[in-house]
Amino acid sequence: QVQLVESGGGLVQAGGSLRLSCAASGSIFSINAMGWYRQAPGKQREWVATITSGGSTNYADSVKGRFTISRDNAKNTVYLQMNSLKPEDTAVYYCNVESLVLYWGQGTQVTVSS
Repeated sequence: QVQLVESGGGLVQAGGSLRLSCAASGSIFSINAMGWYRQAPGKQREWVATITSGGSTNYADSVKGRFTISRDNAKNTVYLQMNSLKPEDTAVYYCNVESLVLYWGQGTQVTVSS
């Protein structure tokens, strides 16, 4: 059984920073892409960023230049460094990991106060 455990969420003032982590454990075979999504209250879940097994990254326009996704393959962990946070970044952030199937984390709350 595969588990994704997220950490690093919290409450921060606008302009501040947070670093999210998502560690995959269990019988997971050959991780391909890893990514982050978010869901704000009353809105659909939206894609934030993706990193491929080769290290290529892509970002949603809304976070480009402020967020950085990275991964540690030895630890099966993906990170999201979030800088210059805005109140509109407030959401539950979910990681996902693509292997033979797509796995999702349980979500971590990020709240940015103005």
